[in-house]
Amino acid sequence: MAPARGDQSLDLVTVPARQGLEAVDILRRGRDQEPVGPVLHDGACDTLGFLVPPGTADAWDVPGSACTRTDGRGLRIPAEPPGPGSGWLLPPAEDAPVTDPAVLRAALDQAARLIEAADNCC
Repeated sequence: MAPARGDQSLDLVTVPARQGLEAVDILRRGRDQEPVGPVLHDGACDTLGFLVPPGTADAWDVPGSACTRTDGRGLRIPAEPPGPGSGWLLPPAEDAPVTDPAVLRAALDQAARLIEAADNCC
């Protein structure tokens, strides 16, 4: 059963928007159809933030990204985007409260390879 909005502490994986958009596309069209949790877009910083389970930051080491640790006291799923210039790319949903960190890691790795290949083409 998914936790009620606002009742779960979460960590936040932040990535550049281009890589994050590729990763969202990879996750949403994946064979296993793993659920993708809420994703925030911060237009001012040109980043995407993936909500992940608490404790993810303890082992997060994906180059080009950051994971904000909440230590059980921080980020909760807000009903509205948390600041000016931000918005939900994928809004909170009861059936996908967070993104699985292992699945996100694989999608971000694949997105980085796709971007590198596109940038080095021709």
